[in-house]
Amino acid sequence: MKILFICILLTIIMISMVQFLSFTYKERAKKSVTSISLEIFYTLLLIYVIVILGFGLIYFLLSFYKQTLIDNASDTPVSLGGLLLRCFYFSGVTLLTIGYGDITPLGIGRFIAIVQSLIGYLLPTAFVLKIVHLNIERQRTP
Repeated sequence: MKILFICILLTIIMISMVQFLSFTYKERAKKSVTSISLEIFYTLLLIYVIVILGFGLIYFLLSFYKQTLIDNASDTPVSLGGLLLRCFYFSGVTLLTIGYGDITPLGIGRFIAIVQSLIGYLLPTAFVLKIVHLNIERQRTP
């Protein structure tokens, strides 16, 4: 049941990101070229925050089902808030491909971390390709 909930949550996050990107680029196509870079930066930043929070919540929810993350730096038990912060921290480190190694994923957490890392690699590429595509479209239309 919990796995189904996590899959539904992950699907909702992905659909939200796609709809957000679609709306943002349609609106941006109507604006001038000078407003693109700041909008792209804030859009990318917002999407990174959404993905970090979303995957952090997935790690947090999975930790109630089965131990998903091991903190190699300390053996002391943490409170619920501390666990949530630890999950957000691991999510950010994984998405940004830093990977300090102080927290290690276990079981299904490894697969989720791989998916999150892949998203971290592909997001900037998708934004660059979209910018190039928009610039080509603007040059074609008089």
